[in-house]
Amino acid sequence: MKNIVVIGSGTMGNGIAHVFAQHGFSVNLVDISQDSLNKALATISKNLDRQVSKGLPEEVKLATLANIKTFTNISDAVSDADLVVEAATENIDTKLKIFANLCEISPAKTILASNTSSISITKIGSVTKRADKVIGMHFMNPVPVMKLVEIIRGYATSDETTNAIMELSKQLEKVPTEVNDYPGFISNRILLPMINEAIYALYEGVAGVEEIDTVMKLGMAHPMGPLQLADFIGLDVCLSILNVLHDGFGNPKYAPCPLLVNMVTAGYKGVKSGEGFYQWGHGSKELIVANRFSKKQPFATV
Repeated sequence: MKNIVVIGSGTMGNGIAHVFAQHGFSVNLVDISQDSLNKALATISKNLDRQVSKGLPEEVKLATLANIKTFTNISDAVSDADLVVEAATENIDTKLKIFANLCEISPAKTILASNTSSISITKIGSVTKRADKVIGMHFMNPVPVMKLVEIIRGYATSDETTNAIMELSKQLEKVPTEVNDYPGFISNRILLPMINEAIYALYEGVAGVEEIDTVMKLGMAHPMGPLQLADFIGLDVCLSILNVLHDGFGNPKYAPCPLLVNMVTAGYKGVKSGEGFYQWGHGSKELIVANRFSKKQPFATV
């Protein structure tokens, strides 16, 4: 596999394109907006500059950028694809539409992968005529830094497809870990209930934002606390994944905290909106201060 297509040029999409291109693959990066693609290339260049400052040869940076082409027409982008990695918004209807279309316009040889963090690979595969070639390839953020790739095997995914993607991930100097297709897979089935419980602790007035995060950082050796991590993930994304877990298992323990629901409804989505459990510098990941939700005052009577 040498010809890679990445659909979606946001945070995950541009990171995935970056990693493939840096390892010598030809990458077609697709988005509906050329402006979004231009911003993605600027982000990749900036991240490569950071790597250069830490010792990456300048010629590797230039070769990486040269390996990436941008497209707003998906049909043109996938005409000779060996692998398509979908990194569009975490919405099941959007993903099903993309994959049904990919089945029609991509070569029969093409493996179709999704970077979804929670949506069923079996469901995605069911709208194609090649469910054996549909697989989950869940990268972690930030993609150029994080080593894990969670490989999700749908009910119909073949051994051949799974083995090919496991080996491909190793070529990217990642650590692929195979899991089966159940809501949230492993990463988010464990992570999101922890984040949700932290939000409940805030909601019930057990402690403030900074106190909760400090306990988990200093007491459990987490690199950042669960509420700060939620802001980085996006509170809307956290809510979406919890809803997938709740709907998929029908277990009330996965029900999203009402405070999270209210925050997302009000537009407090974390870093992307400038405010979540913390306030963030405009258009940046610079932490300003814990916001008004840090007060040790319960939101609910328990």
